[in-house]
Amino acid sequence: MRAAVRSTSLALAASLAACAPAARDRGVSPDAPLAARMKVADAGAGRAVFRQCAACHTINEGTGDRDGPNLYGVTRAQVGHNSQRFGYTAALQSVGGAWSCERLDRWLTNPAAFAPGTSMHFPGLRDGLTRADVIAYLYANGGGKLDCS
Repeated sequence: MRAAVRSTSLALAASLAACAPAARDRGVSPDAPLAARMKVADAGAGRAVFRQCAACHTINEGTGDRDGPNLYGVTRAQVGHNSQRFGYTAALQSVGGAWSCERLDRWLTNPAAFAPGTSMHFPGLRDGLTRADVIAYLYANGGGKLDCS
């Protein structure tokens, strides 16, 4: 009986390991430099993560803003100026400059640290590979050529 339970437990553990995030199989640490993470980034996985962002943001060209701005083409925009209709906080607008892979990575890590006073109430994505996936997805949606080297 014990052997059967142990065998079942091992089989269950192996099955769960097979369902673990693909990030572990990419050969790059979540803490690796951004350029390395971007080489293995998966826009499809980023799309799945973006579902949690879709509560406040749209990403399709021409769709309106929600509680947050439409993010189509955000990777080609100035920080705090992607949507002409959205009321960005002064904190985000004062950051200046354009979005880059590095800036998106910092924003997605912790929006409040990137732009203190921002109204975006999102704690951030701790896993570096997940952030890279989301960045790849943003580039795939109106962002032009993905170059994060």
